[in-house]
Amino acid sequence: MTVEPLQTMVSIRPLIAVLVSLLVIPILMSSARSPNVREAWTLGAAALKFLVVASMLPLVLGGFQIEYSIARVLPGYGLELRVDALGMLFALVSSSLWIVTSIYSIGYMRGLKEHAQTRYYCFFALSLSATIGVAFSANLLTMYLFYEVLSLATYPLVTHHQDPEARSSGRKYLVFILGTSIAMVLPAMVFIAQKTGTLTFAPQGIAAGTIGPQAATVLLLLFVFGFAKAALMPFHAWLPAAMVAPTPVSALLHAVAVVKVGVFCILRVMTSIFGTGMLTDLNISTAVCTIAAFTMIVSSLIALSQDGLKRRLAFSTIGQLSYIVLGAALLSKSGLIGAALHIAMHAFGKITLFFCAGAIFVASGVKNVSGMAGIGRRMPLTMAAFFIGSLSVIGLPPGGGFISKWHLAIGTVEAHQFVMLAALLVSSLLNAAYFLPVVYRAFFCPEPESLFTGPVQEAPTWCLLPPLLTAAASVVLFFYPQPFLDLARLAAQSIFGG
Repeated sequence: MTVEPLQTMVSIRPLIAVLVSLLVIPILMSSARSPNVREAWTLGAAALKFLVVASMLPLVLGGFQIEYSIARVLPGYGLELRVDALGMLFALVSSSLWIVTSIYSIGYMRGLKEHAQTRYYCFFALSLSATIGVAFSANLLTMYLFYEVLSLATYPLVTHHQDPEARSSGRKYLVFILGTSIAMVLPAMVFIAQKTGTLTFAPQGIAAGTIGPQAATVLLLLFVFGFAKAALMPFHAWLPAAMVAPTPVSALLHAVAVVKVGVFCILRVMTSIFGTGMLTDLNISTAVCTIAAFTMIVSSLIALSQDGLKRRLAFSTIGQLSYIVLGAALLSKSGLIGAALHIAMHAFGKITLFFCAGAIFVASGVKNVSGMAGIGRRMPLTMAAFFIGSLSVIGLPPGGGFISKWHLAIGTVEAHQFVMLAALLVSSLLNAAYFLPVVYRAFFCPEPESLFTGPVQEAPTWCLLPPLLTAAASVVLFFYPQPFLDLARLAAQSIFGG
């Protein structure tokens, strides 16, 4: 197996992409008494970040990787950025969805007259800087530092309501997210640095030949569980608890940034620290496949029993993240393509569902599935978007999730992991079992007379437009999955060759 080396160029654009949303924070703070100005700057920064990221796309598709060294933070180890196909895919997803999430935030936060809106927008911007930093990290140290910044930046968002429930959920969030990374990832990273003398990502990994089978198994599990933003069981409890946050924050947690950062870090470690060759030779990825499959099935079963709509979506997310981890652990080319592609496809589908949940709450105050009987006749556009988002997450046409799950299924066959194929199919059936009844109840069940005190219409335009846009994007991605599919294939080619 031969892998052609990529051409490298130096550019400051990766740093600019990271800094755009960070530099706008002082302006947002100074505009606290002018909401229109504050939100205009938020939208402007989001658009600029996306444009900077997108400007590097032709170079990456053309076979270049873009590098920039920021500073030396430890002797021999620097804070360094590198834009490759996998990082570009994740950065495109997060930067594009920040735009629609910012639009949605205006309708949601104003519609509910939420407090501390300036603080909310500031920490949201900081979170996106950290997310792009993770996407463009050139080494494990840089990725770890941005990972921790994201953990701290999202804490005020999770605890936004500042009531006892929010504070309790915030403590659980920090214990799981910070506790695991400090107790597991940090010592594993130090061990890797001591054994290999480097933390720089390489397509074939850096640990081959330097770490024995037992040590490699322990290290792999430390990374897989230590990046607890991926919410693999049993380190998943923080995710449902974090649903106390405002719905735009839930969208950030589940689609734009946090959980995707977790699975992205696992993808990076498996492919660029251990390397698929080493994992295959030592036969240690089967344990990760088993953990992912277990999480996939159990979380889907739990989702079936959840009446709270956001909690049902939260457990759905736990299962969907496991698809990405499973795709990486299959150690097959199609599996990795499916894993990378599912980062994008799940993001557009799941953010649509959370946007719809928030729109329903803003318009009607309904939070539970049991209270949604007949609401589709009152909010037809919102529930139509919810239906499309559901199809994408389930993996049915014409949702983009069908494309990523197809590649994952092919990946299980390539790896001769037919038990994992069965788990994938059973999980998808369970996805349908907890999503489609919601749609049926909304459109076809009679509406209780006591449900609404007055006519319920669609949510305000700022709340309605984003789910319609992301639902439409999910359909477009079914017919035209580029550039995400091209980037996923490039990422797989850089690792597997061919």
